[in-house]
Amino acid sequence: MATGLVTHPDYLKHDPGPGHPESAERLKAIEAQLHKSGIMDQLTSIDVAQSTEADLEPWIDAVHAAGYREALHRMVPDRGINYLDADTGVSPGSWPAALAAVGGALSAVDEVMSGRVDNAFCAVRPPGHHAESGRAMGFCLFNNVAVAARYLRRHHRLGKVAIVDWDVHHGNGTQEIFYEDPTVFYVSTHQYPHYPGTGAETETGRGAGKGFTLNCPMPAGRDDDDYERIFTGTIIPALKRFGPDFILVSAGFDAHRDDPLAGMKVTEAGFGELTRLVRQLADEVCRGRFVSCLEGGYNLPALARSVEAHLVALLS
Repeated sequence: MATGLVTHPDYLKHDPGPGHPESAERLKAIEAQLHKSGIMDQLTSIDVAQSTEADLEPWIDAVHAAGYREALHRMVPDRGINYLDADTGVSPGSWPAALAAVGGALSAVDEVMSGRVDNAFCAVRPPGHHAESGRAMGFCLFNNVAVAARYLRRHHRLGKVAIVDWDVHHGNGTQEIFYEDPTVFYVSTHQYPHYPGTGAETETGRGAGKGFTLNCPMPAGRDDDDYERIFTGTIIPALKRFGPDFILVSAGFDAHRDDPLAGMKVTEAGFGELTRLVRQLADEVCRGRFVSCLEGGYNLPALARSVEAHLVALLS
């Protein structure tokens, strides 16, 4: 398997504020671990081909509400930190980072669609799955995976896209964006009740999108075996029935047992197994088309080891 890796120096420029868990140290820890393990040498580097506002405007605006992009740009300060909410700060480097994060996701799907790589992982920041169509929140500015899904539908003209979100927090933004869309199947496992408070089993879509949202909320303390049972018993069969043409993963690693922002007990081996299950499904139903984007994960050693396990499973 040829596995791509998206990185970009602008990702390190985003500063959400002093002591913030979503820091540039996350990407530095991941890169150090991949070099240490030798995995980095096995990956195909993917350049971010689209990283300016002019490049990305039509794709961001296809997901986010009219005026949202311009309003967010105005909120980025010339110096210091501006807090959009209690959790979400932006600095002068946040704007180029946010654009490059979206651009990285689009470059990854382009490379998979071209056949240059079989699958890819995007080591992006800021993350995206909490960003709603008209609101930044939960460390997220643009919804990277949602933009990639709509790009696949409109630019690559794919019929159906699946988004699998195993971040420990429910991806309220991704759900909201596609809640009435039967062409994008959103699946989430998450600690519940927990931030942001959405993701009940009863939230299954609306109108034409009814039945195309699948939430698998779990109480704190669930481990590798619990996650594997939900994936093999519920999620994989549902995805097979949907039959996507491409699978995107919101790859948060904050369900790890060592993560400070939640209470799950998944290990890096568990994340490797989830990756294997979803990648195997992609091989069966959509010619292996699989791109993952980094979301959460805030214990640096645990995050780095989990990303390594994720990539090993993609390379296998």
